[in-house]
Amino acid sequence: MNRSSAFGSSFSARWSDRPEGARATSPGEDAHAAAHGAAGAVADSAGGAADDADDDLGAFLTAFNRLAELASRHVHEPRGSSRQPLVPVLEEHLGTDPCSLPVLTEILSPFRAADADVALEHVIAAHGGGTVIGIGGGDQRWHSGLSEILQAAGHYGQFPVGPVDYQTVPVGPDAERACVSFGLHLFRFDDGTHGPRPVAVLQRAAKSNYGGMPQLEVVAPVDGLAAAVLAGVREAMNARSVLRGQVVTFAASQFEPGSGGVTFVRRPDVGASDVVLPEGLLGRVERHVLGIARHRAELVAAGQHLKRGVLLYGPPGTGKTHTVRYLVGAAQDATVILLSGMSLQLVSQAADTARALQPAIVVLEDCDLVAEERSHRTASPLLFEVLDALDGLAADADVVFLLTTNRADILEPALAQRPGRVDLAVEIPLPDTEARRALLELYAGDLPFSAAVRDEVATTAAGTTASFVKELVRRAVLRAVEGGDAAAVGDEDLRTSVAEMMADGGALTRVLLGGEAERPVRGPTSGGASFGWTAAPGLAPG
Repeated sequence: MNRSSAFGSSFSARWSDRPEGARATSPGEDAHAAAHGAAGAVADSAGGAADDADDDLGAFLTAFNRLAELASRHVHEPRGSSRQPLVPVLEEHLGTDPCSLPVLTEILSPFRAADADVALEHVIAAHGGGTVIGIGGGDQRWHSGLSEILQAAGHYGQFPVGPVDYQTVPVGPDAERACVSFGLHLFRFDDGTHGPRPVAVLQRAAKSNYGGMPQLEVVAPVDGLAAAVLAGVREAMNARSVLRGQVVTFAASQFEPGSGGVTFVRRPDVGASDVVLPEGLLGRVERHVLGIARHRAELVAAGQHLKRGVLLYGPPGTGKTHTVRYLVGAAQDATVILLSGMSLQLVSQAADTARALQPAIVVLEDCDLVAEERSHRTASPLLFEVLDALDGLAADADVVFLLTTNRADILEPALAQRPGRVDLAVEIPLPDTEARRALLELYAGDLPFSAAVRDEVATTAAGTTASFVKELVRRAVLRAVEGGDAAAVGDEDLRTSVAEMMADGGALTRVLLGGEAERPVRGPTSGGASFGWTAAPGLAPG
């Protein structure tokens, strides 16, 4: 017998022909023995003749492969009774080997993970209740789908039963909820065809530093049952959404463009008397934004569409955002999603959410800031995606896209290339003398400024904005405080403050508060080029 056959016989006797009743060895002991065998094979093959080299190498590789398998089993085998294997638990619940079942996956919006948690809780309770178990395995489980988890658990003992993972998420301005972030729900579901049948749903949240989106993965022993479960969850998500009737903002994640978080905002309390605009302007906007919602049934019955786009444009500080706050506060039953700056890249998710939770308002502030920006998905301007999202809504969707901009001249080309998306454009102009007087009344309140001085200041502050007037009143009060008596604020404080803010040295301040500044004057007597600020031209009122 040559060395390789001797080694093969010894190896076979040790690993394959263990006598009946012999003590069973653990994977660790088997791996130790296999290591000795492999070492012996190396020694024998090193001293063997050249014509036995191939046989020795084959025997060594066989032994080494067996060693690797046993080492893997040893590493992943359960350590004590606390590590319960996953597959037997699922097999007992489902009545069949879960590794043989298909997995149906539903990708969720990152802004609706709490909705999925609420919906699952409702669906499980409606079908008789169930239980939720956790899955161990450390960070690797976040990178593995349910099918991969089941295969690894069945073959290598990875991913044992473990504790359920939870995370706290906001569900209101002052409310939070502990949601399952990684857990396996075991319950029975009746789809009306097969009676109550067992299903398993893996619920996982998004892990921004790992990438990916929140999702549900379903296994069921009956065809079509997994799809029925997900349909029930989707219906419950919309009916019981924590976002419905709330005012929220969406924020993008620094790790994943499509993921992020939700911030709940208290609905503003702004009355119509607090909005100072030219006569009839607020009513015109309100009729388009709120009036259509109030008469939605009659309009649909008459074959009229409900979706609408409204653009408020004008210089900074004239009251565009203040007008939006009034509209949001007045639309008590609407779901409102606020996007601004680079969060406008989330407009598709916002449109999907608004469609599901209508009546809804999507507010897009300062759209001009992204008029030339490209998104992470296409080379088109991000503003085009905003307009396409509006175009993608069904005609009977009670959704308002409410846009604001300081630079309508930038938006005009995009709007011209996408006609019909915005059906009302309204200029919010600089306040005239009468409006500035009304703003003084609003912001000064009960402060003891005489009517004559209020008229005088309203005339003096020509070309300024609502923001300017608000700051003017604060400065007048500050002067009185610095003088030692806030209650002594009076006409002189108001006169002095407006003089300071209108002086040449305050030109930049006026512009920063949204007011006009003189155009630059150049000529032989100017002593060189002078510097001036100009308000951008706008569109004609729609």
